[in-house]
Order: sequence, then C-alpha cells, then structure tokens
Amino acid sequence: MGDVRVEPQPGPQTALLSSPADIVIYGGGAGGGKTFGLLLEPLRHVHNPEFGAVVFRRTTPQITNEGGLWDEAGNLYPLLGARPYSSHPLHYTFPSGAKVSFTHMQYETNKHDWQGSQIPLILWDELTHFTEGQFWYMLSRNRSTCGVRPYQRASCNPDAASWVARLIAWWIDPATGYPVPERAGVPRYFLRVSGVVQWADTAAELEEAYPEVVEQAARAGAEAVKSLTFIPSSVYDNPALLAADPGYLANLLALPPVDQERLLRGNWKIQAGGGTMFDRDWFVGPERSLVEPEAVPRGGVECRFWDFAASEYDVVQTDKPFTAGWKMVKHEHANGVTYYVTDVVARQLGPAKVDDLFFETTRMDAAEARFKGRRYLSRWEFEGGSSGKKEAHRLITALDGLDAAPWGVSGKGDKYVRAKPLAVQAKAGNIRFVRAPWNEEVLQHLHQQPEWPTKDIMDAGSGCHDVLTRESAGEAGGFYVPPKR
Repeated sequence: MGDVRVEPQPGPQTALLSSPADIVIYGGGAGGGKTFGLLLEPLRHVHNPEFGAVVFRRTTPQITNEGGLWDEAGNLYPLLGARPYSSHPLHYTFPSGAKVSFTHMQYETNKHDWQGSQIPLILWDELTHFTEGQFWYMLSRNRSTCGVRPYQRASCNPDAASWVARLIAWWIDPATGYPVPERAGVPRYFLRVSGVVQWADTAAELEEAYPEVVEQAARAGAEAVKSLTFIPSSVYDNPALLAADPGYLANLLALPPVDQERLLRGNWKIQAGGGTMFDRDWFVGPERSLVEPEAVPRGGVECRFWDFAASEYDVVQTDKPFTAGWKMVKHEHANGVTYYVTDVVARQLGPAKVDDLFFETTRMDAAEARFKGRRYLSRWEFEGGSSGKKEAHRLITALDGLDAAPWGVSGKGDKYVRAKPLAVQAKAGNIRFVRAPWNEEVLQHLHQQPEWPTKDIMDAGSGCHDVLTRESAGEAGGFYVPPKR
C-alpha cells in the first residue's frame, strides 16, 4: 500500500468525501463519477479491523454487469491489499480485517434480512431504484460499535417521479428542475415526529422545537436529529472519464431531449413522454427563461379565467377534477404582444370552498390590478342552460362593481382545439411565466398533455387567452356564446 495513491477528483467528488453530513445524496447527470466516489468512501476506514460497509444495488446483476460496481471495485480495492473473500461472494476483505460487502435488496421484504445488523457505513448505488421504505428502515441498521460514526452515502440519476426527488426538493429549483448552485452540499437537519419528517436549517432549531423527542432519544443513548445534503454532479465534473473516453459526451448529446435534460444537465423535474400539445422548453428551455415578477410591465389588460369543479379530497388526486384559475396580463408593444402568466391556482375543493377561493382571489386580483394600472377581467366558462344563467347571475351579483362575467369559449367541446391558440403563442415565445412556486405543477400539467389525466389547468389557460384575444377584437363576454368555428 506504500506507493499507492488514490484520491477523488476536485469538485463534487471531493465534496462528497469531505461532507460531514450523516446522509449525502450525490448525483444528477450520468458520468459524474458517482460510483467511483462511493467506492472511495470506505477506504478512509480500512485500517480499522472492526469496520464494515455494505453497498446496495437493487438486483445482483446490477452489481456484476460488465463495467459495474464489482468490476470497478476490482480495479480499486486490490491496490490497497484487499482480496475477495472466497467463502462469501461479492465481498472484499482488507489486510486489517475491514470488510466491504456488495449485495442486493430486490424485494421490499429483503430489508428485514438485516434485522439485528450493525452497519457503520451504508452505500446506495442508484438510490431512486430502491423504495422509500427500504431506505428509512435501513437507517435503523446504520449503527456502529467500531468507533466510526454511522453514516450513509448514496448515488442517483434524476427521476422526477421518485421519492428521492421529494426528499431533496430543497436543493432543486422548483421552476427549472436544476440544482440550486448555492445549496449544493449545504446540510439540512431532520427528525421524525409522529411519523412526519420535520426539517430545519440547524439542529438547534429542531432541538428547541421538539425537546421531548430529543430528550426521549437521549435517554435511549441515541440522537434524534440527523443531517442530510445533496451534491449534484455531471460528466463535466469527471475529467478522467472525458480523457479516457472522449466520445462519451457525444453519446449524451445524442440522447433524446428529455433524457438529455436528465442525464446530461441533471434536471430533476422533467419526465419522459408528453410534449405533444405543449413543450416544456417553450417556457423554461435553452431559449426561454422565467420572468421575475417585478419585470412584468405595468398597465395593459389582465384576466383571471376559471374552470370550476367541486371535488374535495384529503390528498390530491391527479385523475380527479381541479378548480383552476389562470391569471394572465396582455402587454402590447412595438414588436407585437406578450402574455405574462402571473399566477395559477389549482385546488380540489368542495362547493363552499370553491366559492371562497373564487371570491377572495377575484377581489385580491382586482385590487392589485388597480394598483398596477390594469384593466381587470374575471371570467369563467359559461355552462349554458337555465342553471348556468342562474349561477352566472349569483356570481355577478356577489362581485358587483367588478368586470366579472361568464364566457363562451371558442372550440367548445374539443379541449385541444381550444388550447391550440395558446400553444401556438407559447411556441413562438409570446407566453412568459412569472417565477413562482406554482411553475412546476403547471409545466408538468401542460407538458404531459394529452396523456395527463386532467385538463383543467390547460382549459383555464386556453380560456384566459381566448378572453384576452377576443375582447381586444371587440367581442363581448357576458352571456354571449359564440357560434362554433
């Protein structure tokens, strides 16, 4: 071992190996040196004869595949005197007696195979492949009597639908899906209270907020608060790979757009599929950017269009109707027209709560519009018939003094015909989103059409655009229902 020097590459790989956090999730793009970084981590402890680490992959073939974990370990660990343990497959023993084992956790129940175990260091290769239950259960097995403080390290590629995406949400820009550079490697602290994970910027905040939980853990000789961080990486952080295989970057650049966003740029929000009606890139792509709220010009015409529903659920059901309200400002200028989407609400509420949301939002919108010198329109889809007229009269009466009226949308009966004018303007770059917490929900909804189970947000957007274009041409709102086009 005397002449052997093994060290991480500068950048994220070094950050991974120097982080003090109890749990570090490392990754993003493909080719960022994630696997090698994980394999380096146990080496700091291999002089400790009592030390042991376990590296998990979801299945055994993922460990033994050509060029995978086992092959990488075989290129590294023997340099430090380690040998495969003949009576235990996928297991390395170092001269001191320290051990690193490689194993699978293919089924949810496999987590119980580790009952009674004490593992100072747990390593997860491709954490998004495991279940949330497996991860949290193994935290109970992450303990140590060898003098090494127990900790965990994990690698992964982006998966917008995974539980890992929710776990690391604080480190990801909710609008763009890219990691926030200033938060890379910054630890946050958590503890579980009545089954719910509570987060804070410091351990002291949690200790102050939940003294009973902390004291209970202390009486058992344990710590209640743990730290976690996320460190993004990409192929550009792995010069060793780029030097050894210059064509690998070209391979990533040749990927389809969605896979390229995930595996080259590390986008945690984009998902495969969709893009048929609306493309995410039209709003936050390479040639588009979100608009800061203060950059929206004063004046102009502003409309909030509502697509009403009465569906109340304790937990959001993506296949059930939403009440959606889309607010947009039309700004005419020398080069044409730009529509600024300044707010979108989408809720699953019962009838009374829908009323509350509608009236409160409309009055707040109108007050803000007056302050910013805009004409404000409140519109909702006219359902027709006597019941539709009665409902319209009720809402108009309640909003006396405001420009509020039902609206007969164009292309009634075909949601995609109605949405086409909005899509055309979005593709041309004339629809700009204001940066806000709702961005990702709306982007996902639009990008996944027509596969997305609900259409309410899209309907509210196409209705809003319809109002702003047709009213400018002198067509009336109110109870007017236009002929089919």
